[in-house]
Amino acid sequence: MKLQDLEIFVVAPPAPGWGGRYWIIPKLTTDTGIVGYGECYASSVGPEAMRAVIEDVFARHMQGENPENIELMFRRVYSSGFTQRPDLTVMGAFSGLEIACWDILGKDRDRPVHALIGGKMNDRIRAYTYLYPLPHHDIAAFWTVPEMQAESAAARVAEGYTAMKFDPAGPYTMRGGHMPAMTDIDLSVRMCAAIRDAVGTRADLLFGTHGQFTTAGAIRLGQALEPYSPLWFEEPIPPDNIHEMAKVAAATGIPVATGERLTTKAEFAPVLRSGAATILQPALGRSGGIWETKKIAILAEAYNAQMAPHLYAGPVEWAANIHLAASIPNILMAETIETPFHDALIKSSITVEAGYITPPTAPGLGIDFDEDLARANPYTGPGLHLEMRDEPCDYTNGNAFEGGAPSSDF
Repeated sequence: MKLQDLEIFVVAPPAPGWGGRYWIIPKLTTDTGIVGYGECYASSVGPEAMRAVIEDVFARHMQGENPENIELMFRRVYSSGFTQRPDLTVMGAFSGLEIACWDILGKDRDRPVHALIGGKMNDRIRAYTYLYPLPHHDIAAFWTVPEMQAESAAARVAEGYTAMKFDPAGPYTMRGGHMPAMTDIDLSVRMCAAIRDAVGTRADLLFGTHGQFTTAGAIRLGQALEPYSPLWFEEPIPPDNIHEMAKVAAATGIPVATGERLTTKAEFAPVLRSGAATILQPALGRSGGIWETKKIAILAEAYNAQMAPHLYAGPVEWAANIHLAASIPNILMAETIETPFHDALIKSSITVEAGYITPPTAPGLGIDFDEDLARANPYTGPGLHLEMRDEPCDYTNGNAFEGGAPSSDF
């Protein structure tokens, strides 16, 4: 069996765009006619440039190879061009292609992917969700109104969720770490208080930031949030300075989580060694794929750390996350996005029931990917999957983060 053909879908979710502006989904076909799907998470170049990278990685390192040879193909890609170091764009391309290889292998053997990477350790996976506006909420106002967020949290708890994430402490700016505005600290505290009051002890609070603070600013904010006992403080400073993140972890009682912007064990190992985080959040469409992330999970196990696979993408990456989660002992929870479009794109083949996900038992990833729906929703815009803003933190008028794809896109 050899990898033969590649097709790439660039899919745009409909408004309001939860999961990002677009999802890049490669489809591989073998010379025996078996098809596999993967997903490349985000990138620092546009989708057409990313398409060219994916095509090059496939033609140069994978086409004509047996899909069983995951390790061989990873080493080729990791070493490409005399590099042997992490590259977010190249590894993002390989990650999606690698996931598709596992989908093929499972289908060829009539086994779910988790059965091929150590077997099923967990019969169900704890899910968590971002807090999104309810149908009657004003979407623009939602992100800065604690009462709305608390109402959304109560609704998620009623559905069975036991953990929910929110991130009121924006902005996310290309300027690097900044000191949080007092208004941002105040809003964050009020948001935590309102949500904790709404859910009590029925759910964990997951405080999301995305690397926007200085070390001192992150410590200042984290200590202000401690009375509400969040389960994690996510990526409190930029992810390129692990030793400074370790200072944050040492200065607050809230566990630090990080990983969505890291790739391969080479970037995750220093996080564990330095004590920068005890919860790892790899995005499997970026971190190196299923096999490489299994290695990351093993490293985390040795450091008594837990895994919480990240998802701000489509349902194919979600499926890969669930198979990994099913196979490891140190899974904490897995991020989930429930929209009608996510569900329809895989024809309801994986679902959340009462806050938990049952790993698929069907062959491969266990999904039924709807190619017609993907083709009917192409992305044609100029933007990147996610983008940081140019403007600095506003210390006078306050700041607001619109939860992923900005409303101006739609």
